[in-house]
Amino acid sequence: MKISGVDIRPGNIIEYEGGIWRAVKIQHTQPGKGGAYMQVELKNLRDGRKNNVRFRSAETVERVRLDTKDFQFLFAEGDGLVFMDKETYEQVTLPRDLLGDAAAFLQDGMDVVMELHDEEPISVQLPDTIEATIVEADAVVKGQTASSSYKPAILDNGVRVMVPPHIAAGVRIVVDVYEQTYVRRAD
Repeated sequence: MKISGVDIRPGNIIEYEGGIWRAVKIQHTQPGKGGAYMQVELKNLRDGRKNNVRFRSAETVERVRLDTKDFQFLFAEGDGLVFMDKETYEQVTLPRDLLGDAAAFLQDGMDVVMELHDEEPISVQLPDTIEATIVEADAVVKGQTASSSYKPAILDNGVRVMVPPHIAAGVRIVVDVYEQTYVRRAD
């Protein structure tokens, strides 16, 4: 489906210069001289490259529709991550760098959504939040309670997050997977 260059929105997947790209950020610019254009930050879904491109309203790009399928994470094997199709029970091994920083939050048996383009896995979406246990948290410095200061803590998966002063080691918390931030204490 063709769309105008100025109709691109964050999250859209487009075909550009022979690759499949996701629009990460957009900025509509209207200079005093010349026509308006859309400055778009694109991320290549196959190799992770980033690119900044200007699209004018006269330009059109091909918007790509990705198929989504439910998969389950089984285990990590070296630099590969093994997923199982929940319908056919087929196993797929993907490189760890396809998930980026979110790979640290994978848990055995976790349900994920895989995006496919022509049956080729392009990206894996984890749940927005997960529960994790704090294994190490710094002590609260006396007198810092007046302002909303956060302290560093390390989760059971090795990821470092900032948590409120009242959170101690051994506490289960809910963490935003993509922002890598504390959300709330787990029930």
